[in-house]
Amino acid sequence: MSEIIKQNDEKIMTKITKDLTHHLTTRPLGFKLWIGFLLTFIAVAIWAYGIQFEKGLGVTGMRDYVSWGLYIASFVFFVAVALVGMLISATVGLLKQKWIVPVSRVAEMIALAFVLMAGVIIVVDMGRPDRLLNVFIYGRFQSPIIWDITVVQVYILISFLLLFLPMLPDLAIIRNHMKGDLPKWQWKMYNILSLGWVGTPQQYKILHSTVRVLLILIVPVALGIHTVTSWLSAMTLRAGWDSTIFGPYYVTGAFVAGAGAVAVALYFIRRFYHLEEYITDYHFDKLGQLMVLVALVYLYFNLNEFWVPGFKMKTADAKHLHTLFSLHGEYGVMFYLTQMFGLILPIIFGLFRRFRKPFPMMIIGIALVVGAWFKRVIIIIPTLIHAYLPIQNVPESFHEYDPTGIEITITLGVIAVAVLIVSLLAKFFPVLPIWEIAEEKGVDIERDL
Repeated sequence: MSEIIKQNDEKIMTKITKDLTHHLTTRPLGFKLWIGFLLTFIAVAIWAYGIQFEKGLGVTGMRDYVSWGLYIASFVFFVAVALVGMLISATVGLLKQKWIVPVSRVAEMIALAFVLMAGVIIVVDMGRPDRLLNVFIYGRFQSPIIWDITVVQVYILISFLLLFLPMLPDLAIIRNHMKGDLPKWQWKMYNILSLGWVGTPQQYKILHSTVRVLLILIVPVALGIHTVTSWLSAMTLRAGWDSTIFGPYYVTGAFVAGAGAVAVALYFIRRFYHLEEYITDYHFDKLGQLMVLVALVYLYFNLNEFWVPGFKMKTADAKHLHTLFSLHGEYGVMFYLTQMFGLILPIIFGLFRRFRKPFPMMIIGIALVVGAWFKRVIIIIPTLIHAYLPIQNVPESFHEYDPTGIEITITLGVIAVAVLIVSLLAKFFPVLPIWEIAEEKGVDIERDL
């Protein structure tokens, strides 16, 4: 009887391994073209940054009033999307929701890629990046900037460990069973990265304990990274930022952006890697429900953001709200489009099960991600333009902010790097956890590794 069970386990394990590692052995033309497109875009962005590095930030649209522009708006966006690792792996995972098993690794890949780019875009925003080390040498505890840098580094470390450690058994499976199917350099990479994993009960016990500790640790770190980011704005008296809700407001907005990014990534991974059997409609349905939940909370904070200053209607607040709420305001059209297509419509569609299918969820995810980026632009830039009233005795260019082609190119280039990292991770590593999926199907992993 035990021999029959063993043979059945081996058969199931072989099928799962083949299905989830098939993409490691192929290099389709579409993938090469996609990577080539991203690399071309990145190369152009590097050229644009070379110009900025040589001539200074004067080549951007930023001036004395708007000293933050697309770069810092993108920084807030990157940090927001990166929080999806905490939302999926930690918050939902610690609640023992089994549906996240095929989703968690994709979420961690996105989290790691985007939090890395959050650090990069900060350097891009510096006029003298050669002085970056001064932030660490002369950083003041009183400054939220030093808190932000510290918590970003810690989040990068934990995100990397949450991606890498649960991948050890999968890397060992590839090392043991795919040596003849892979290029020599690729197999050597998996052999080194597997760290000699053999799959003993003691190793699995240590792995489970370590991952659980990391999942618990990442919750306060993730809450801290976006709360501290919000404090960079909220610890001022500027209209539009002077609010006590910015901490939870930023965090819930981050959950929305992250859920959208995971929905988009899951759709394309499912389609191009033919993983319909493992990433099912059920997973998109559950992800859609989670998205609606966090989006409703985010909608509540959006109402608070504008309702309270609108009720008081101080002079500076009135000017700020007119900029956003009037169709004739500088950011009125962007504001309404962002709120409608980036939040309200996704919530409405997400309430219906027919829209919580793979393709509709992908469209909703794109709307959430694009809306999240424009929302960060709306949070950052209008407040800086009308920081202090009246605006007088300054050059005309200080009255408005128009990002230059250099600025836009660099910003899109950094986004392209984040997408490139996710694409490469999903291509050269098991995008779904082989051993966890096998365990769900009743396979004795410790015996069959």
